[in-house]
Amino acid sequence: MRKSYRIKKESEFQTVFETRNSIANRQFVIYKLAKPKQPHFRVGISVGKKIGNAVHRNWVKRRIRQTLLEVKPMLQQDVDFLVIARPAADGLSMADTKQNLLHALRLAKLLPEE
Repeated sequence: MRKSYRIKKESEFQTVFETRNSIANRQFVIYKLAKPKQPHFRVGISVGKKIGNAVHRNWVKRRIRQTLLEVKPMLQQDVDFLVIARPAADGLSMADTKQNLLHALRLAKLLPEE
């Protein structure tokens, strides 16, 4: 994803966290913050050290980014959101990662219901 679609600064992460508007399933937690005048969504991805070493964390982040890239046109555009991977996300196949992340995004109402 392009830089304009990413949340990188700690202050921006904290702004989204402080809304306390979150939804979770067993593998992912989604925090969201409405930004009505924003032209497109921005996403921050966080994978903690409980997941494993750097190789495992980067592996999980790549799968999250790929899933978001595939559903990008369907995502709600006027929000900032964070995707936080829980330890259960480690070792999932790409199909399972996609299924669980889409489930969490639907619960957070960032994706339309099927």
